[in-house]
Amino acid sequence: MTAPADEVKIPVNVFGKVGVLFGGDSSEREVSIMSGTGVLTALTARGVDAHAFDPGRQSIAELAAAKFDRVFIALHGRGGEDGTIQGVLELLKVPYTGSGVQASSVAIDKVMTKKIWLAEELPTPDWEMGHATSDWKRVVAELGDQLIVKPSREGSTIGITKVTSHDQNELAAAFEEAVKYDDDVLIEQMIVGRELTCAVLGEGKTARALPLIEIRAPGANYDFHHKYYSEDTQYLCPAPLEDSLSQQIQALCVRAYNAIGCRGWGRVDVMLDVNPRGDRPYLLEVNTSPGMTGHSLVPIAARATGLSYGDLVLEILSMARLERA
Repeated sequence: MTAPADEVKIPVNVFGKVGVLFGGDSSEREVSIMSGTGVLTALTARGVDAHAFDPGRQSIAELAAAKFDRVFIALHGRGGEDGTIQGVLELLKVPYTGSGVQASSVAIDKVMTKKIWLAEELPTPDWEMGHATSDWKRVVAELGDQLIVKPSREGSTIGITKVTSHDQNELAAAFEEAVKYDDDVLIEQMIVGRELTCAVLGEGKTARALPLIEIRAPGANYDFHHKYYSEDTQYLCPAPLEDSLSQQIQALCVRAYNAIGCRGWGRVDVMLDVNPRGDRPYLLEVNTSPGMTGHSLVPIAARATGLSYGDLVLEILSMARLERA
């Protein structure tokens, strides 16, 4: 159990000059600015010498010249969550929050993530790659008529389409939408059930799961608007599940997180298939730089343990490190 917020004592003078990296040039720039602004505000309120830095508008030379002692990565999507900025920081020898180069590059790729999970015998929905020349009838015959089509290396539900009918080439249209954002398009069996997410802090044997959150979006449509702007989405934390099932899913998410080699913090998304044969969780993806906005999930889970937004930010920052000393 995480200590209540008033018991968390991390001396801010150990951090030195801190850069908060947000913005960037990915399709998730808007969300990253919201996350980074929240992090920066929280750090400065705690007396940390924190400074904004936008890799989408400032150069690597400027990052080197800033001489940060460590950085908090609040970037989302490509360039910030895929190992790119992590590699830059390794070369500059500036400790950073979150996963390292390899885990970041794997986790952003949903296909590679699935391959690793399957090798580790972890449950994830059936899938295949989509192509312009795909036989869509065969895809439906093999995966079922309820499908999710998504870019392999995008987040925040960008480019994702739910396909539940096939009267007017809907699957082909969904592929065309997804391929606007990524050459690799994932077609995945849709799991109909309860949508859950699990925040994880730490790494390896010390990694710990925060309470599960159940997401209830209007019409079961947890899209970009319902993620970041709508007040209609419900977040139930802890998720209303039997204790034994919650613990099973938390343990599964920690295994999934560690299988990718994640560290520091992250969030694992899960669908719970509810059927007469018994509830079965399916892993969807792992986020190595989750949102930190007013609607974001990791801060919600932290609050359920008594950990405030500010103390969560300090704990994550305290785990900043390099892969190579």
